[in-house]
Amino acid sequence: MDVLKIATAGSVDDGKSTLIGRILYDTKSLTSDKLEAIEKTSKSKGYDYLDFSLATDGLVAEREQGITIDVAHIYFSTAKKSYIIADTPGHVEYTRNMVTGASTSQAAIILIDARKGVIEQTNRHFFINNLLRIKDVVVAINKMDLVDYSEETYNAIKADFEELMAKRDYQDQKITFIPVSALKGDNVVNKTDKTPWYTGPTLLEHFEALDRKDIFNVGTPRFPVQYVIRPKTEEHHDFRGFAGKVYGGELSVGDEVVALPSQTRSKIKDIYFYDKKYHTASRRSSVTITLEDEINLSRGDMLVKAEDLPTIDKQFTATISWMDSDNLTAGKKYVVQHGVNKVLAKVDNIHHKINPDYSGIDTNVDGGLGMNDIAQVTFKLNKPIFYDKFKDHRTNGSFILIDTQTNNTVGAGFIS
Repeated sequence: MDVLKIATAGSVDDGKSTLIGRILYDTKSLTSDKLEAIEKTSKSKGYDYLDFSLATDGLVAEREQGITIDVAHIYFSTAKKSYIIADTPGHVEYTRNMVTGASTSQAAIILIDARKGVIEQTNRHFFINNLLRIKDVVVAINKMDLVDYSEETYNAIKADFEELMAKRDYQDQKITFIPVSALKGDNVVNKTDKTPWYTGPTLLEHFEALDRKDIFNVGTPRFPVQYVIRPKTEEHHDFRGFAGKVYGGELSVGDEVVALPSQTRSKIKDIYFYDKKYHTASRRSSVTITLEDEINLSRGDMLVKAEDLPTIDKQFTATISWMDSDNLTAGKKYVVQHGVNKVLAKVDNIHHKINPDYSGIDTNVDGGLGMNDIAQVTFKLNKPIFYDKFKDHRTNGSFILIDTQTNNTVGAGFIS
């Protein structure tokens, strides 16, 4: 069964947690005890409706303030697909959390309050979805019940958002507009007769109909080696396999491949999944590969098709989302974790900060980068890595930064 990961974003009080709770309720994905707790709490607060936000806001501070602070992952399934919803906070001070939740998603929901329309935070949410190259974005115009399901209001918000779309640099992105009421359940899972002027799918129908080819950036195959398998048994004493996950494309028996960094050539002899042999390893499949030639490969090395090599360099420039309370400054050293490969890196140059509301750049970087800043930065490494541009390959073009002293993850990067 296909698994679709969806990132969500919305400003304070746009109803994002309520929307997710409504999806869980209407797809019968809430357990009886959870539903009972929601009913009890809603009643104790004097509501004459079920407060579905209680289904997702897990932290005490979230429930007390009625906002989302941390990233939560919500799981549910239908007959067609399994879903993971990354419930991310939309506030400026939690930009890093939104980047974290959206970085591994294939689709996104941007929630807009029909009473407020497109606001500054909407720009930020769309910018991050654009930065992370998310191919399918649903703009859910929520709280339509509070504007009397006005087609005029819906069209005005849609027109404003289309002006925002003109500023993006990633054009290979499908935008779908859906009028919804998360509280009432209109056009979330089930269609409503209150918007006769809207003839499109409900939110869930849209995601149910998504085809894999429409949401995945299928490109060139990359196979980072995670583990070398050498069984210590008499029966398999000559066996030497390389275990890992295929990213970006497919690898097949007979393909000519290049081992990096040695740039030694060979051909794929066999592809194993546990004890079964396959002719082709599809993208995102975890397999063990054997080669026709005895070549030296270890963890952190990479197999690629001979006709399509990545960039091999000890320097790169990337867009950085900074996540730590200690500033990133020029000259400071960090560990770059690129896939399974870890390399020591020095910040060579902070070019400029990027304003994620599409208002331009800020060249004043004297104090370095503070928490939640997004910037263009050049790194120099102590040894080469094998990378692609993020726009061409989401997996092989991304990395994280690790503090050498605390071992904390302090930033995420997207190679440009």
